[in-house]
Amino acid sequence: MKKLFLSTLLFMAVSTYAQSNFEKAVTDKISKMEQAKTPEDFTAVSNDFARIGDKEKTQWQPYYYAAQASIEKGRNLMRTGKLTELDAIAAEAQNNLDKASDLSKDNAEIFILQKMIHNLKMMVDPQSRFMSEGMLGADALAKAEKLDPENPRISLLKAEDIYYTPEQFGGSKSKGLEMFQKSLDQFKVYQPKTTLDPNWGKGEAEYFLSNKP
Repeated sequence: MKKLFLSTLLFMAVSTYAQSNFEKAVTDKISKMEQAKTPEDFTAVSNDFARIGDKEKTQWQPYYYAAQASIEKGRNLMRTGKLTELDAIAAEAQNNLDKASDLSKDNAEIFILQKMIHNLKMMVDPQSRFMSEGMLGADALAKAEKLDPENPRISLLKAEDIYYTPEQFGGSKSKGLEMFQKSLDQFKVYQPKTTLDPNWGKGEAEYFLSNKP
């Protein structure tokens, strides 16, 4: 009985140590991603997250963040007009997001990133891809909202869409700002399910609201 007790304690200690190392690795890389500025920075941190995911094998968050880093790389290039690279970057992000989805079904956060991937692909040629990628993105966001209706990142993406869509196509900067405010209000009360779950987006809502006309 004593040996069994000691073995149980040893197993618990090893498991706790492994988990704490995993959490520290992911937390450190999240901080690194928040500080990334160049496409090369985002590529490096995406690869780091993917390696953590490959090592752990059962945790969805590393693959999620690997996909997010690729998406942020795409958004970075989009701001500088390098649209022809977005399809390849979207494919990188999709590869890791699929791995996250395999490990965590019906996860609103994963559908939120799926929407962002469709946005990247649409921006390569908005006029010809709106009916395909735009609709797929809207469907992904609707699935996220059904699973987690108070998630502030859903409101954030809706706000972006409304804000940047021309008025003749149903957009509105003023309505977009209202949605950014809704997102910010949700951020004040929304709690991630675990310490490693996504917690990004509040700064973007604050930025738009602090720079409104």
